Amino acid sequence: MSNTKNTQESQDSQNEQDSQKSRTSTDRQAAGDRPGPMEVLRQARGQLAELTGMEAESVSAFEQTEAGWSLEVEVLELERVPDTMSLMATYQVELDPQGQLTGYRRVGRYERGRSDARRSGGR
Repeated sequence: MSNTKNTQESQDSQNEQDSQKSRTSTDRQAAGDRPGPMEVLRQARGQLAELTGMEAESVSAFEQTEAGWSLEVEVLELERVPDTMSLMATYQVELDPQGQLTGYRRVGRYERGRSDARRSGGR
């Protein structure tokens, strides 16, 4: 009996949290506010993965611009063995003020085990 009660309380709590998230997002959109940085990062990673089929491993640069948001995202392009030989890529991702992806392009490619020469000052 208490197990059923706990399960119901857990479901009610989750439903309330989901409802609050939905209201917060809807309220923010109605007010024309920009999403917060963490929400933008989650949206950008998800949208890039959906478009490219590659999961983002990290975000190496992030800034708010007049046009919206600009990010540099590191993705695994080609997995190799050993892992240090896998090919990684840096993508420049542009988003509008609401966090919707408006464009992306690959700006660099490197082996996971090597440093990026343009950032480390050369070899």
